[in-house]
Formats: sequence, structure tokens, C-alpha cells
Amino acid sequence: MKTIKDLGDLRGKRVLVRCDLNVPLDGTVITDDGRIRASLPTIKSLTSAGARVIVMAHLGRPKGAPEERFSLAPVAQRLGDLLGAPVAFAVDTVGSSAQTVVAGLGDGDVALLENLRFNPGETSKDDGARGAFADELAALGDAYVSDGFGVVHRKQASVYDVAKRLPSAVGGLVLTEVEALSRATDNPERPYVVILGGSKVSDKLGVISHLLDKADCLLIGGGMVYTFLAAQGHEVGRSLLEADQINQVKEYLERAATMGVEIVLPIDLVVADDIKPDASPVIVRANAIPHDLMGLDIGPESRELFREKILAAKTVVWNGPVGVFELPIFAGGTRAVAQALVDSDAFSIVGGGDSAAAVRLLGLDINGFGHISTGGGASLEFLEGKTLPGIAVLEG
Repeated sequence: MKTIKDLGDLRGKRVLVRCDLNVPLDGTVITDDGRIRASLPTIKSLTSAGARVIVMAHLGRPKGAPEERFSLAPVAQRLGDLLGAPVAFAVDTVGSSAQTVVAGLGDGDVALLENLRFNPGETSKDDGARGAFADELAALGDAYVSDGFGVVHRKQASVYDVAKRLPSAVGGLVLTEVEALSRATDNPERPYVVILGGSKVSDKLGVISHLLDKADCLLIGGGMVYTFLAAQGHEVGRSLLEADQINQVKEYLERAATMGVEIVLPIDLVVADDIKPDASPVIVRANAIPHDLMGLDIGPESRELFREKILAAKTVVWNGPVGVFELPIFAGGTRAVAQALVDSDAFSIVGGGDSAAAVRLLGLDINGFGHISTGGGASLEFLEGKTLPGIAVLEG
């Protein structure tokens, strides 16, 4: 893939940069600016080269039309604060405001276009509609930089089609992501341990199948545990269960046993009658969940077991919390996993999404991890071995 240096002298050039600025908002207040901060190095490298930077991004899931609650206006303000310079904000994507804002940029200035998903062409499945929007976006710039790893698994106008219309390069954030994740997929140092959590096993089926050929050990936590326990014939009470995936999970357990891949399930669990801050948690054996309770975290013995496996590893990938970490009474397991990664000498990857959010919420030192991904879905698909359109187009 070409890097920014391969684009040559950028002074005075209009550079479109696709970032992932899909931050959580409470009204108009940004509650976690991690993705904005992650975009700063590439933006700064372009402004220091004298480029006129036009940032493109999305927020939330609007239905192809403007919605005030999904406006990027608060992001423009925060981006300007972090850059220490004003960021011009276009109140549309390719209309008169965007054209005026871009025309007014000087060398080293930064602008942000309004939410790309306010235009139906951004996410259209129709190549013509998507291409038409990409034509309008491309007309605003002289070059394109892909730096939003959280969207490179999407074949969208600003991710895929614009890259085909302008001289294109990969940004520093995406390059770092690809290099880090490649360490866990191409030739990982062993033992190679993967921790999979999150709510649904169906979300992880592809990555489980792919990793059975690569990993030495899979640690299973989170809501997906209960489908595994049910596949072993255990009662799971009122715990989250995907009954339609039980046969598939049985197949994976059998395949793992044949291949010599260790699948480690919790041996004890924290259960309660409801997901609420004032619940009364109880610790039970994993094969003895009461019929009227639900599993909400891995138990103390399981935390120690997971820690032992993590500390013995040389490469660790973690995707998905192992409990309902948003509530302190059910955050012990996720904290234990995160702390074990910090204490480990292994090269560790935290696979974006809720895992990265948990690390920040629990207040752990992010420097204790080898790499914290900015893209949950993209990192999962990378680990599955899928072709990511936003990467493939830059390699073509």
C-alpha cells in the first residue's frame, strides 16, 4: 500500500481524509474522544506538509438524510480543540457549504464535512448511486488518504469508491492497525491465545472457525459462554442463549478437540436475577446455574484460570468483554482479563469496540497493551481472514 509520502509534495493540495470519528454522544456532549485523538497524527502530518485537509466521517446510523442528533458539529469543535486550531465545518457533505468551506481553506487548514451518511449514496448497495456520490466527494480533493480503520470493512463511497478516483494512500492509523493485526494472523509467536467475549456467539462464528486453524487456545467469556455450556448439555437458567447456534458450537468443540486446540470455558460464574446496579450477585459452578438466574460475569476461579493462560502466552488477541462490565458488580472478570494482559509479556491486541471501551472505562494504563484497535467489526473481519474492501482498493 502507498503511504502519504508516496503522494509527493502536498503543499497547497486538497487532501480528503476518511477518518473514523463515530464517537459516543450524550446529547451534544462527547463522552469518549478516543477515536478523535487516534485521528490526530495523520491529520497533523498532512497539515505540517502544507496540505489543505478535508476530513470525512460518519456518526451513528442515520437513514440517508440529515438528523440533528447525528450531526458532526460537536466533533468539529472537539477536533479543533485537540488540534489547537479552528476546524471549518461544512453543514452538508458535497453541497454549497462544503464547496465554500473547501474553497476557503489555506495551506495547513482543516475542514470537516457533515455526516457522510446524511447522503444515501454513501452506503448505497447500488454501484451507480454510490459512485455518483463518490464523484462529488472526489471533486473536492486532489488526493485521498484512508485513515478510518473502523470502516475499511465497508464498501462505501468514502471508503472504497473515492480511493479509485484520486491518488490514494493509507494513513498512519490504518497502517498501524494492519501491521499489528498481521502479527496475530500471519505468523504469530506461540503460544497464541485468543479471548472471545461479547454477547452473541453468532457474531463470532467466522472468527472462531478461522482461528481454530491458527490459535493454540481460545478463552470464551461473555454472553456467548452460555451457548457453549448448553452445547455441552448444561443448564443455563435465564442466561443469554442462542439456541439455533448450539449445533454449530458442538461442531466447533469437536473440531477443536480433533485439532488439539484448547477451548477454555469458565468453571464458575457470577449470576443474578437481573442486570441492575443493586442486584445481589451469587457465585455458582458453571455447570450448575440456577434455573431462575442469569450468568453476568466469569467467577473468581475462572479469572485465575484465564490469567494463567494469558501469562503463558506470547501473542494474545482479546475481542469482547467477558461480563457486563458497564456495571461495577459484573466488571470483575473483564478487569481481570485486562489486568492480565497488562501484566503479560506477550504482544497483545485489544480488538476495538466494547473491549477498547472497557479498557478506558476501567481506567487501565493503555500503554500496557501492545495495540488497541480502533475498529471492532473491522478487526474481527481481519482476524477472520476476510478481504476488507477499504484495504483491498489501496493494494490494487
